[in-house]
Amino acid sequence: MTDQVGMFNEMQIDVFREIGNIGSSSAATALSKIVEKRIDLSLPKVRILNFNEISQVVGGEEELVIGILQPMGGDLKGNIMFLLRLKEAHDLASILISRMLKKEPDSRQELGLFDEMELSALREIGNILISSYLSAISGLTGLSITPSVPAMAMDMAGAILSVLTIEFGKISDKVLYIESTFSQDHIKVGGDFFLVPDIASFGTLLHALGVH
Repeated sequence: MTDQVGMFNEMQIDVFREIGNIGSSSAATALSKIVEKRIDLSLPKVRILNFNEISQVVGGEEELVIGILQPMGGDLKGNIMFLLRLKEAHDLASILISRMLKKEPDSRQELGLFDEMELSALREIGNILISSYLSAISGLTGLSITPSVPAMAMDMAGAILSVLTIEFGKISDKVLYIESTFSQDHIKVGGDFFLVPDIASFGTLLHALGVH
């Protein structure tokens, strides 16, 4: 099959950059309402990466991360993945929990240990952020996208990203990567998004974006 991802020119990348802008803005607004504080965001970075570059953007294959995988249905089938490093996952969960319980954020620095409330908060945050990006894609393309039940896992980046490598390897040796950074007071949280349509839907997405 032709390397369709490699066909993206600067105009198509600008479209995905706009998806990143709209999705991040919507996500920041939703998070602000939940924590009852302003959430700022940096300008999202959009890149087309080779497979061997994917793990490096999150700190290397052995970096421990939280991964949330959201299956997609409707006109666009496949998956979208959201990754958080453990320190940032703790920070993000503590912000949400502290606002819900009206107490100061947990200052615990021991990574890799998440209680059930933190895991629940991360699932909710991941669902909000991913839904914001899917809404942005739907709005710009006119495609109807139906999200399914997300799955969350904690593992080394290489292991979690292998899911994308296996699926996307059927289409190309490249992947679409969107990086956003959210901040609240002195806390900054970087989120990594990877869009993985299946083979048939990839053509549908390209056509909707004007790539024939």
